[in-house]
Amino acid sequence: MKSLPLSRTLVSASVAALLTGAADARQALNKSFNVLDYVDPLIGSANGGHVFAGASLPFSMAKAVADSDTDNQGGFATDSNHITGFSHMHDSGTGGGASLGNFPLYPQTSCPNDDINQCVFRYQDRAIGFLNESVVARPGYFSIALENNIRAEMTVSNHTALYRFTFPANNGAAANSSISPLIFVDLIDLPQSRSNGTATVDPSTGRLYGNGTFNPSFGIGTYDLHFCADFQGARVRDTGVFVNNRAGTTPKTVKTINDGVNNDESLSAGVFTRFYAPANNTILARVGVSFISVDQACANAQKEIPTFDFAKTQKAAEQAWTQKLSVISVDASGVSDEFQTIFWSAVYRAMLSPQDYTGENPLWNSTEPYYDSYYCIWDSYRSIHPLITLLDPLSQSRMVRSLVDIYRHEGYLPDCRMSLCKGYTQGGSNADVVIADAYLKNVTDVDWATAYEAVVKDAEVEPLNWAVEGRGGLSSWKTLGYIPTDDFDPYGSGPLTRSISRTVEYAYNDFCIAEMAKGLGHEDDYQKYIKRSGNWRNMFKADQTSLNFTGFLQPRYPNGTWGFQDPIFCSPLLNFTSCYLNPAGHETYEGSSWLYTFYVPQDMASLVTALGGREEFTNRLSYFHNSGLLYVGDEQAFLPVFQFHYAGHPGLSAKQVHAYIPSQFNTSTNGIAGNDDSGAMGSFTALSMMGIWPVPGQNVYLLTPPFFREVSIRHGITGKVATIRNLNFDPTYKNIYIQNATRDGKPWTKNWIAHDFFLEGGVLELTLGSTESSTWGTAVEDLPPSLSSYEVA
Repeated sequence: MKSLPLSRTLVSASVAALLTGAADARQALNKSFNVLDYVDPLIGSANGGHVFAGASLPFSMAKAVADSDTDNQGGFATDSNHITGFSHMHDSGTGGGASLGNFPLYPQTSCPNDDINQCVFRYQDRAIGFLNESVVARPGYFSIALENNIRAEMTVSNHTALYRFTFPANNGAAANSSISPLIFVDLIDLPQSRSNGTATVDPSTGRLYGNGTFNPSFGIGTYDLHFCADFQGARVRDTGVFVNNRAGTTPKTVKTINDGVNNDESLSAGVFTRFYAPANNTILARVGVSFISVDQACANAQKEIPTFDFAKTQKAAEQAWTQKLSVISVDASGVSDEFQTIFWSAVYRAMLSPQDYTGENPLWNSTEPYYDSYYCIWDSYRSIHPLITLLDPLSQSRMVRSLVDIYRHEGYLPDCRMSLCKGYTQGGSNADVVIADAYLKNVTDVDWATAYEAVVKDAEVEPLNWAVEGRGGLSSWKTLGYIPTDDFDPYGSGPLTRSISRTVEYAYNDFCIAEMAKGLGHEDDYQKYIKRSGNWRNMFKADQTSLNFTGFLQPRYPNGTWGFQDPIFCSPLLNFTSCYLNPAGHETYEGSSWLYTFYVPQDMASLVTALGGREEFTNRLSYFHNSGLLYVGDEQAFLPVFQFHYAGHPGLSAKQVHAYIPSQFNTSTNGIAGNDDSGAMGSFTALSMMGIWPVPGQNVYLLTPPFFREVSIRHGITGKVATIRNLNFDPTYKNIYIQNATRDGKPWTKNWIAHDFFLEGGVLELTLGSTESSTWGTAVEDLPPSLSSYEVA
């Protein structure tokens, strides 16, 4: 486990140094502070967090870690008991089944009695325990010691994993010792989805290479992946193949075909190289991966890590992470190491995905970037992409360009995508929100005309399979103004569930399209989509009651009559796990009507009025958080943490943030609520602790006090620095309420701020107190934008 110094005051790159470019100040700070010391990749690696804990670069394709035999969606889980191998590609924080983990390496000290048939190859038999205290995780590095006394270390480049296996000392007695380490590659993946595979070993060099066809973890279709493994540090003794637990030195190629009888997805088969004992007890294994070919996998490895230099590769990975994180600067004097680690680890996790597969897409020829592992945009549009826009706008530009290019070649924007395959749509067409958010925040170098064409197609043309792209029920959406329960939809196919949640999501998707239409000069489209954005009202049943509150979204049939779903159904209080994509998945998705009734970010003034006015809305939202109705481990819960702003109570948003951090988000291995969903929980934590909650798809950040004395963000294109500074800061967090604010020395009364602050730079000073202010951010003119006008309190 990574340990931190017992006492340290974080002095980040100072605002003064960033503003003036003072080299001496920057150098002095660099000597006293290493941001990577405050990143713990093991946070969220237990209790279903599914965080990828291994070695990665920012947004890289290669992600190396030890694979657990249970709870292995992210590869390694700290609360598992055994390791089944070391693989080179993973996703982070996903729910459901495991993904990737293809072609795991497995080292063995030697074969008993020097007989290769007494080595253990089979997946079901080879799981081995590990020493919990041996696990070390750091950006760009992971190591673990197995119970057989093999220590495994790993680091990565963009498409290549480099492993260093250290064997027990008695293996190095003589170069020709009869005790010989053996390393094999298994043609298997973590979800055991392989339909066929081929692996070959070069008997002269010991190189292992091959490919396989696999299924994605949350989508349709198949993908082909290729690998190329080379070794350094010991002479090759012999080579061969294995099937299950039988092995031989001939032939040198093995093939698997899933015939459903003798050769299913869980069959272990592959190739091995056995070595004479290494003089220094260490063997390096370099594994390149590619979606194109074995040749490209080998070329990736040779180009990226030509000399097997582990220290150099690890250092380059650390430098890449340091550079990415350096755009943020905090003054954390007085703040505990725990809070600093929560923050920096959260930012780190939000930069693991989407993954840059540019140059590795065999599906079409394009000069555009290609990103993958969008798990799923339904999760990531709310906070991951807005955070990337803030911290790394160039990467966000490349991701948006990738989405647009997927539209060009596949006809629709994805809502989820992994391993070159179409993933399942969970709600609306939420790539529309990502694209609108980028457009409104001046993300550069995007073909906005084609991007607009793509989002309009989502709104207008129903695909044949709207389970994996676009929207279903568009005929009803356009004629009835809602998605009915028991909809008649002969135009496409998809799960006829989630009528409530799809309705409010489609309404917001259309609002985001309207914003783009207005900016691009399409006035007629603007009017059409603004009108559709009000369709949420058509499922709002004003007289529906629940727990002494009135007015909830309810199911509605095509003939206009109302159905009923208990508003607390699919909350932690009632049948929490009953609302998924299955055919009986009900009318809300991963949440209750209580939750979805709050989802009208385009017109919160109307919602506040519909729910009884400011104080009644505030009481209802407070009850929602405090009653057990809300599970903050699902992404739809994020915005309600901050919706007190719309009722003129921004201080209560700050109070609610502190109720969740650190109780639900902390430094323990189970220190996130739910699974991380590719960094969604990380981005929620990071943005909350910076005091800026983006309303995705709008040019709006809701303001709360940062968890530090000062936070600065340097824009990746303009180079300008935006600083949020707390006056009267209290590191025990009693002073968490903004009393007044200034922007560049002038009074700032709005409880929100626009993206121009981060583009142009400046200083926002917040004066804090221990009680909620009755004046700051409470006036109608100081509330966040809304389509309708707020009523005067």
